[in-house]
Order: sequence, then structure tokens, then C-alpha cells
Amino acid sequence: MHKNPNSTEIKRLLEESRNVAVVGLSESPYRTSHAIASTLQRLGYKIFPVNPNLIGPVLGEEPYGSVSEIPERVDIVDVFRRSEKVMPVAEDAVAAGAKVLWMQSGVINEEAAEYAEAHGLTVIMDRCIKVDYASLVGR
Repeated sequence: MHKNPNSTEIKRLLEESRNVAVVGLSESPYRTSHAIASTLQRLGYKIFPVNPNLIGPVLGEEPYGSVSEIPERVDIVDVFRRSEKVMPVAEDAVAAGAKVLWMQSGVINEEAAEYAEAHGLTVIMDRCIKVDYASLVGR
């Protein structure tokens, strides 16, 4: 069973990371993925929308169909997908050389976590990146 890193490690990851691929980012400002990605931008992170259904820019950033299409190194892959849809995202994150697979609150996939960890990624599951930033880094 997956065990998330401790608070000290999560804080370190948040402080050291700069590029965040937001998988499942919606263009609707009323969706949680949009609100959290917008907050991450305001906090100084560069976000990369990952959603093959997006036609144009979201939050001023061009979208990608997959993490591995992003031309820059991705630190965190933040997942806003149903739990049963996470395994292909984990495989994509590994292929892209990401450092962290972060499954948002309510997103739980043990198989994807095990796969990502076996390939060297740190996995954070069932936690909100915005909440963790506010409570651990809180600048």
C-alpha cells in the first residue's frame, strides 16, 4: 500500500519544483483543475495544460496532448483524472522524465503509484497541491 512522503519531503518538493504539468486541466474557470492551476501560476510555477480535448490556450499556456510532448523538463505531474484513468498518466510521466506524480484529492490508484515509484518518481496520492502549498510553504 502506498505511503505518501512526510510533510518535510513534500515541502521540499514544492519549494524545489518549478514546472507543473496539469493533467486534465479544464478551460472552465469553474472547475477545480482550473482554479488550482491558476493559483499555481500566481505562486510562480510554470504550468503546462495537458488535455487532448483543449483547442487553444488555457491560463495563457498552450495545451499538450500528453506530458511527454512538453518540450521542457516537468517537475510535477498534477493529476485531475478519475482514479481508474491514472495508469496511462503514470506511464506518460515516467516517459517524460518527471520527478513527481501527484494525484489530487480523491484520486487513488495503487497500481499507478507502484509503477511510478518503481521508475524513480516520488508519488503523492489523494492530496491537494494547493492545500499542501498553503500549509507547508505558505509564502
